[in-house]
Amino acid sequence: MKQILFNTEMVRVIMEGRKTVTRRVVKPQPPATSVVRKRSCAWEWSFWADCDMGHLMQPPCQPGDILWVRETWCKADGHYMYRAFPGIGMEPEKQDAAMREMGLKWRPSIHMPREAARLFLRVTDVRVERLQDINLDPPGPKNQVVREGLRYLSDFIAVWDRTIKPADLHLYGWEANPWVWVIEFERISKDKALGGGMDD
Repeated sequence: MKQILFNTEMVRVIMEGRKTVTRRVVKPQPPATSVVRKRSCAWEWSFWADCDMGHLMQPPCQPGDILWVRETWCKADGHYMYRAFPGIGMEPEKQDAAMREMGLKWRPSIHMPREAARLFLRVTDVRVERLQDINLDPPGPKNQVVREGLRYLSDFIAVWDRTIKPADLHLYGWEANPWVWVIEFERISKDKALGGGMDD
């Protein structure tokens, strides 16, 4: 079982059933002139960058893998609490203020233990493409922007660039058009995820 981080905004849309795909930067990036393709071996989910020396890129996960989601959280009186609550009608700032009044503080997602996880995802597809190749057709639920949990391409661009450190925008921002892993997934129950016999 592998971990994956999402910010509060993206956790909400996953919980609402609107996000079923995520994009993650390929590191290190293949040279700009590379041709990236899947290898022919049916059991090997590596990719080949056709450059001077060639380079095998191992995807971060494979179809069938179970991912547990790390998110902003805290623990109080033996119970876990989460910053992302879909449809509660409270702005994050007000929610944070309420937490401070109770003497509690949110903890970063990077520090969340697996036992605290409430969201589990099964990977259904992994592929590699350039960021600006995100598929906008056909309109509707198969549109990749919609599957990212957003309505318009401009929304996706804004969200993407917010996740990139300002110093790295020239490398990984929308305008840089980096290679990205496209990870499609479905949400599954915690019982189903933990009962699958997956190893860490």
